[in-house]
Amino acid sequence: MRTFVSFLVGSLFGLGLLISGMTNTAKVQGWLDIFGDWDPTLAFVMGGAIIPMAVAWRFTIGRKPVLAEAFPPAPEQKLGRNLVLGSTLFGMGWGLAGLCPGPAIASLGFAGPGGWLFVGAMIAGMLAAPSLRARMDQRAVAV
Repeated sequence: MRTFVSFLVGSLFGLGLLISGMTNTAKVQGWLDIFGDWDPTLAFVMGGAIIPMAVAWRFTIGRKPVLAEAFPPAPEQKLGRNLVLGSTLFGMGWGLAGLCPGPAIASLGFAGPGGWLFVGAMIAGMLAAPSLRARMDQRAVAV
């Protein structure tokens, strides 16, 4: 049952990405081009995701999910090196490629070789990140 619900929710998410234009690299790069031909429509996509999620976090307090043992903990509110570095790398990739992880996977069916290359590089980065972070943490402690 949990696998079926995951498939259903993931499909709904992918469909939302397609409908909202998040898989269109030109639209995403137009959103990021604030000094050029700026396209503000993705602000509605972000608001349509952030607002319901903020409300959903409030509803999880004191509740138990139907298909899991517990809800994941709320993200840490602390601004630190990992958040800044990760956000910077994410933003650079988003700006250069016009895709972030969810839309990249959702567009694999029509993205061509460039899309597959992006997803391959993204997966390589995800696999390399834990060891790189451990190395950075060791250097931070040594300093």
